[in-house]
Amino acid sequence: MVDHSPDNSLSTQGWSRRDFLRSAAALAAVPVLLAADPAVAAAELPGFPAEITLYRSAYRNWAGEITADGLWACAPADAGQVLAAVDWAWRNGWRVRARGSSHGWSPLTITEGTGADDEVLLVDTASHLTGLSLDSATEVRAGTGVTLEALLTFLEGHGLGLTAAPAPGDLTLGGALAIDAHGTAVPADGEEPLPGHTYGSLSNLVLSLTAVVWDESAGAYVLRTFRRDEADCAALLTHLGRALVTEVVLRVGANSSLRCVSRTDIPAGELFAAPGTGGRTLDGFLRRSGRVEAIWFAFTEYPWLKEWSVAPARPLTSRHVTSPYNYPFSDNVPTVVADLVGRMVSDAAWYLAPVLGNAQLDVAALGLVATLSSDIWGASKNTLLYIKPTTLRINANGYAVLTRRADVQRVVHEFTSFYRERLTAYAASGRFPVNGSVEIRVTGLDEPSDVAVDGARVPLLSAVRPRDGADTAVWLDVLTLPGTPYAEVFLRELEQFLFERFEGTRVEWSKGWGYTESGVWSDDVVLGTSIPGSFGGAVWDAAVETLDRLDPHRVFSNGFLDGVLVRR
Repeated sequence: MVDHSPDNSLSTQGWSRRDFLRSAAALAAVPVLLAADPAVAAAELPGFPAEITLYRSAYRNWAGEITADGLWACAPADAGQVLAAVDWAWRNGWRVRARGSSHGWSPLTITEGTGADDEVLLVDTASHLTGLSLDSATEVRAGTGVTLEALLTFLEGHGLGLTAAPAPGDLTLGGALAIDAHGTAVPADGEEPLPGHTYGSLSNLVLSLTAVVWDESAGAYVLRTFRRDEADCAALLTHLGRALVTEVVLRVGANSSLRCVSRTDIPAGELFAAPGTGGRTLDGFLRRSGRVEAIWFAFTEYPWLKEWSVAPARPLTSRHVTSPYNYPFSDNVPTVVADLVGRMVSDAAWYLAPVLGNAQLDVAALGLVATLSSDIWGASKNTLLYIKPTTLRINANGYAVLTRRADVQRVVHEFTSFYRERLTAYAASGRFPVNGSVEIRVTGLDEPSDVAVDGARVPLLSAVRPRDGADTAVWLDVLTLPGTPYAEVFLRELEQFLFERFEGTRVEWSKGWGYTESGVWSDDVVLGTSIPGSFGGAVWDAAVETLDRLDPHRVFSNGFLDGVLVRR
């Protein structure tokens, strides 16, 4: 006899998998801290400043693929204690790695294989380096451990804001500046930029910064403040972890109210169509509002498109939002998604990628309606921030294609066409390398005139450092679950396509790049030739020389950075 009664095993197993995913997200979001026995600390770290408490800590990056257990760590109370910890590390041959929220993918902080016996000291910035104050009506002074949500909340309270910001509010300011974090915004047709704002990265807002650097005359590390018009500041504006910045002063401007309309009714073939074909294209939305993001789930036809527009008064159909994170269906892993992810990971059922993609699209489309979040309006912070640490932890690669504003649609069309063709070909042979989404954003470049400082320097290593013939950056990310078979092979093909097709391609520092067929951040040609070449040899060497001179003992480095940040 065949039993046709419902099989509840998947449901039960799905709940446990969902709980596991949520627990894993919580563990990754909060460092595991173990108080150290003072006698043990004194024996293993002799002479360490007594006023700074030491503890053992685990490190986890965003996707949990770079981990380290039992590292020595501390949380200095102020910049003076940071300097004392660095001085001790230099004198004892240790390395210092600043840690904020660990919301990144690439090995810029900790490399895989780092262990408790390695002479590596984590300096947690988020505990105490969180000061916020106004130096003037357009200048905010901030500790680098402050989160972007705290910064934007403070600015909002003073009638100030940013044009754009990364979606996760838990990023620390220091971490965001180290890798030239960005949002999505270019001027709409007829839009005049507001004073104190930029369409480039957050690094382009820096007026001055204070960092721990080597002073040759003193023969020691010191705290020094660099103005934006100083040559050395250019290397520190996007330093990739080769420096430790304790405080910054940012140029800011008047806050805006933004309307964000989400829709899932435009086919990818229309949104990403070839230039000149008409219809509802990404370029059309950019012309109208200047602020868009497309999230295109794998093996689906209808992307989730967000369009922000400046709206001083609430539009009649918009819901007024007074806090951020207005897409709870995205910030918390839904049961159906957790069930599918659990099966794919635990049972190697990677063929379910199309089912997962369509489930994610359904969740988004239904969730926008159920939560009344398809048309929201409020102070900029409340529509710009929308990702919490409880969202699905997934790997991401990242690139910025610098191009002319008039060519944005062409870049998007050629990339998405290649991506679709290759993904279809892989699936036809039973391989499913992508089970997340493609994410597309568009920004301006880091124009130093935005900060209104005579002689302001351009960030040397920002992915949106201006280049001849370009005024816009198209940011392209592909997301897939850790451990997905064939992902590295597929993403290598995409990377090679971008570098070969678009001369203005640069990597997004915090994410995945440098793919071989079996790994990431390991292709010698990309690391040694493509990346330095994308900035130009003179710019690259100037950045490396400055960072080396400000830290000749390589206290602020790791094995990965030692191999990447070298003169070419």
